[in-house]
Amino acid sequence: MITVRIFDKAGLLYGFEVTGHSGSAPSGEDIVCAAVSSAAYMVANTVTDILGFQAEVLTGEALMRLKITDSRSSEAQALLKGFQQHIAALCGEYPKNIKIVKGVD
Repeated sequence: MITVRIFDKAGLLYGFEVTGHSGSAPSGEDIVCAAVSSAAYMVANTVTDILGFQAEVLTGEALMRLKITDSRSSEAQALLKGFQQHIAALCGEYPKNIKIVKGVD
């Protein structure tokens, strides 16, 4: 199962961590993993390369972590809320493969 932890402190989103594998299909054919990974990389690349925000980005086997140093900007909040909404929609379609957890890091 993929676990998506949304970092939220007092209603202010500041990042996320995606861990695990969905297990819905063999590696390379798993559309659930592909959808979640694509969304996570799009947000991380937009935050760092397009918006130019300082952020901690960590990737590894079955891991993607993004923490924005100053996430108070409206652009950062909109992007993170859009990611959260997208993941929630995927979770609704694939509840056996994705779970969402909120919390602070």
